[in-house]
Amino acid sequence: MYTVVIADDEPKQRETMIKTIEWEKIGFQIVGEAENGSEALDFVSRLAPDLLLTDIRMPFISGIDLAREVREVRPATQIAFLSGFDEFSYAQQAIQYNIISYLLKPISVAELTEELKKIKEKIDRIFEDFAKIQKGEANTGADFFLPLLLNQSYFESSEERENRLLKEQKQMGLLRAGREEWNYEVLSILLRDKNGKNCTASNHIHGVNSILQKYVECFSFYVDGRIVSVLYASPNSMQKYLHILVTDLVQSMERILKLRCSIGIGKETHKLTGLFQSCAESASALSCDQGGERRIFYLQDMCVAEGIPDVCQKALEKIGQEYGNTDLSLISVSKEIGISPNYLSMLIKKKTGKSFVDYLTSLRMEIAERLLKETNMKIREISEQCGYSDQHYFSYCFKKYAGVSPNILRRKGKDN
Repeated sequence: MYTVVIADDEPKQRETMIKTIEWEKIGFQIVGEAENGSEALDFVSRLAPDLLLTDIRMPFISGIDLAREVREVRPATQIAFLSGFDEFSYAQQAIQYNIISYLLKPISVAELTEELKKIKEKIDRIFEDFAKIQKGEANTGADFFLPLLLNQSYFESSEERENRLLKEQKQMGLLRAGREEWNYEVLSILLRDKNGKNCTASNHIHGVNSILQKYVECFSFYVDGRIVSVLYASPNSMQKYLHILVTDLVQSMERILKLRCSIGIGKETHKLTGLFQSCAESASALSCDQGGERRIFYLQDMCVAEGIPDVCQKALEKIGQEYGNTDLSLISVSKEIGISPNYLSMLIKKKTGKSFVDYLTSLRMEIAERLLKETNMKIREISEQCGYSDQHYFSYCFKKYAGVSPNILRRKGKDN
């Protein structure tokens, strides 16, 4: 049974979908319903559904923005858009965000039911392919990459050797034509069962690659009780996708195979001769796994944590200084401090009891409440000062936080 969150700002349409379709009969269970993009994102973050079925036009967070945000917090969740014919080309812009289906409105209950059956079949295939065991699967990259990963003699190398290796990589068809600049990253992946026993095996390589290949080029190998994956992509793509693909891998392993997945990540390198060190670093990072809630371990996090006693406090100070920046995000703060988004998210949750988004929202609302009570600033001005470009969205968030609208709070303050 796959779990579903439904998002539609029209109450009647939402109610019709929920009450007239025999969801459980076709293999789905509704776990949440949202009336706007903000609520939909909250449900996805908390409930981790297998499918988000959402209208393309949503208040506060547009369909494409919602898809992008869902990808960052729950990349394993599939997304299906409901859109009008004139919105179809707009919806297709989100194809990079795990969009499993586009459903054109108007659509009858019978038509929607048939489309949902097709979506279920697609998710079935994703799950089946991920769990598929492909013995003897050809790995053309083994002869090239394994020596670079395991042979220390490659650690210090001349420019001539580096150029020769790059030429070999191209000749073997391991690089797509048209790109000259590549960055490399090595992951060490460990899978454990519910009792904590290492059950990592070579037959898990296919599932690992099925996730990684959605984002970057990769080759994976079974080495000494763990899976080692070499990732390579343009510098921009590596920076953009790394934290998303490791999160997707962890979520998919736990949802589909019911296995606890831990990942150690070495430092990024732009040289093939740097793969040996990155591999050793990924193993070192993975050794920090003590069986707790944390799943993803970056070597850079360990290095930064040693150099800065309270990395989290520095991040919270940064949030306190830049809360009014509409572009402030977990990724932007983590990048500035020099640690991974996954690690920063874990630190903030541990210290404050809140996620990054919840902490930032609470801070913005506390400041907004003070400004409403103590100043004569217009609500639009307060909204902008607190990082909201949309006054209606600000009012929605404030009422959710304080229980009353900004106008009513200000009126009560004057009455008192």
